Amino acid sequence: MRFSLRNKRAGRSVEYEEVLLDATNVSELNRGRLEGQLERPISGFSIYAIGTLFMFIVLWFSWSLFQLQIIEGSVHRSVSDQNSLNRGMLIAERGVIYDRTDRRLVWNEFDPDDIYDFAVRAYTDLIGLGQVLGYVSYPQKDRNNIFWRTEYVGRTGAEAMFNERLTGVNGERIIEADALGRVIGEHAVRSPVPGQPIKLSVDAALSQAMYEIIATSSAQAGFRSGAGAIMDIHTGELLAMTSYPSYDPAVMSAGGPAYLIEQWNEDERFPFLNKVVGGVYTPGSVVKPFVAYGALVEGVVSPDTIIESTGSITVPNPYNPSNPARFTDWRPHGRMDLRQAVAFSSNVYMYYISGGFGPIRGMGIERMNHYFRLFGLGQTTGSNLPNEQTGVIPDPAWKQAVFDDDWRLGDTYLTSIGQFGFQTTPLQILTAYAGLASGEYLVTPHITYGQQGGRTSLVLDQDALREVQRGMRMAVNYDGGTARPLERRDVAIAAKSGTAEVGAGNAYVNSWVAGYWPYEEPRYAFVLMMDRAPRTNQLGATRVMGDVVAWMAEHTPHYLGLEPLEE
Repeated sequence: MRFSLRNKRAGRSVEYEEVLLDATNVSELNRGRLEGQLERPISGFSIYAIGTLFMFIVLWFSWSLFQLQIIEGSVHRSVSDQNSLNRGMLIAERGVIYDRTDRRLVWNEFDPDDIYDFAVRAYTDLIGLGQVLGYVSYPQKDRNNIFWRTEYVGRTGAEAMFNERLTGVNGERIIEADALGRVIGEHAVRSPVPGQPIKLSVDAALSQAMYEIIATSSAQAGFRSGAGAIMDIHTGELLAMTSYPSYDPAVMSAGGPAYLIEQWNEDERFPFLNKVVGGVYTPGSVVKPFVAYGALVEGVVSPDTIIESTGSITVPNPYNPSNPARFTDWRPHGRMDLRQAVAFSSNVYMYYISGGFGPIRGMGIERMNHYFRLFGLGQTTGSNLPNEQTGVIPDPAWKQAVFDDDWRLGDTYLTSIGQFGFQTTPLQILTAYAGLASGEYLVTPHITYGQQGGRTSLVLDQDALREVQRGMRMAVNYDGGTARPLERRDVAIAAKSGTAEVGAGNAYVNSWVAGYWPYEEPRYAFVLMMDRAPRTNQLGATRVMGDVVAWMAEHTPHYLGLEPLEE
């Protein structure tokens, strides 16, 4: 039989066996082994609550895992890859450019404004060299900081001419970054190789001096612009070359300040144009030596043939006898031979020997133009200087194409004195005069120091050539010669001046001078052109070039074959 008592306070039943327990041994029970403890069952609510909590945790982790790996997996993988290791480019430095005296003209510097993470180009402070040196465009990055233009690009001048040699080989680096994009290390995988240095044939100080003299003379006499160059007649090396006005290559490479670039773009004097190479101008009387040479070779006249200039000639007009054509000289010269005609720059003498007049039967336009082309006029010189222009030698086909009109005698007269659509570059005139000086070849002009330019053989009549050379020497040292400002005691110069009428109503003039030195054993040829001054101007290119030679005698006498002055 089983008995139980009800414990009202505890709210539970007490079994009979529990009543009979001996309370005296309770203190000796092992509590650690749960002796004397009564077991109670876990409630159902606790089990459901714990299960629900664990289920929520599992679902939360599963969703997070699904979101990270499935929904955003590609994004996080890309970020992880890019943040861990990234390949970067090390832009190679561009080659340094020097002048013939080893003066540094263009070099590389770290960007002082910290805009670029590669070297920037620095340019000499000497002025008047902008068109010679040119400028570059820098490497460029996109929005993601990735280079889309990985090299400097030469745009004009020497920077463009020698772009391939100046360009180096880019290097590569590995960039380590943490998950937040912070760089924690860089390692060069392949070091960049800098570009090759370039040594130009130009003397930068001489070019600057020529520029400053042209600039000062332009301001004084009202010329719009000007240009000049000096060349070794044997090698074709350009000793000096400048074009006024010029620009600052550093500004163009950096792309600013914008207002300066805008000023240059809007300047009607064309500061970006290398006028020696890319400017075409009416040459005027600097073409007369080639007409004189052709007339001697063709037997039209001898060196001693006398022609009198009274200031003009009058040609009957078969279409309108009452209105004859009158062709003027720039002054009456009186009686003169061919050498004096060159020295005095007589227009009338050139009319006689080109188109003919009175008892003298001239060469005619085709034969005369043959000698212009023989000396390289009306064609490029073969130089690799950027943007060289061809020019124009007027002839019947040209006139028909441009004016839809026939060729006339007066057109031949005007072409013989470098007018009537005649267009040439200063570089062509320089090369032609170098041919007159050497008497053997036309040399290809260039700006690479120590390089031999190409040569085109000239088969010339040396006797006729000597008579023309004598006339050019007389222009400098003979009373009445048009190049008298170039007369010096220390060096003998042969030269020919030229004044070309341009503009509406011939209101303006271009002033030229070209020649060579020393007269006895020629070494250097030169050309200087002053563009578009009012015809009332009294300052000509011959006087400007005389100032250049005076500067050379003081600062670079070795180019004139002189000993340096003692201090």
